[in-house]
Amino acid sequence: MLARQIMLANVKFFKKTFLISFFLLITSSLLANEKNQIISQLNSLNSLEFTFDQLINEKTEKGSCLLEFPGKLKCNYFDDKKKELIINNKRLAITQKRYNKTYHYPISKSPFLNILYKDKLLAIVQSGELELTDEIIKLVYFGDNEITVFFDKKNMDLKGWEIKDQYNNNINFSLNIIARNDSYKRDTFKVPEIN
Repeated sequence: MLARQIMLANVKFFKKTFLISFFLLITSSLLANEKNQIISQLNSLNSLEFTFDQLINEKTEKGSCLLEFPGKLKCNYFDDKKKELIINNKRLAITQKRYNKTYHYPISKSPFLNILYKDKLLAIVQSGELELTDEIIKLVYFGDNEITVFFDKKNMDLKGWEIKDQYNNNINFSLNIIARNDSYKRDTFKVPEIN
């Protein structure tokens, strides 16, 4: 009788162990599949046009952007200063067209650069911790700075990111893609001179 109880306990233990192992194997396989789909989507991208909402320390800004890999971004803000941001290979300029003023900022250590260079973005996807919700895939990357990148679960499109910039500002950036892989004029990402 005791031997039978021990045998039943062992069978139950092995069933539970098998089910847990099987579940973990399936889950990790699904997560790897999500990452592979995102990587495939990113590899096919050369440029993006999108609208955005940006929240920096409780202040919301809206606008539209052109992004061209590697390292080029131009954003026009929908504000009263008619702000324009241009990044071209680690050079950043913000122009307030209403006042005809341009300011230059260093961004060489900014975690934002990880989004503008496809190889860095792919590294975040490959090594980031993946979390799934019904609509969003969230990848959290712990490098020099913590970066969270969001993708649409249905089509694997980039949906935004959360970072802390070099000035310790929390930046939450969400985007809506309008066009992919368009070609832009050569001077689209020309950084204005200091005035």
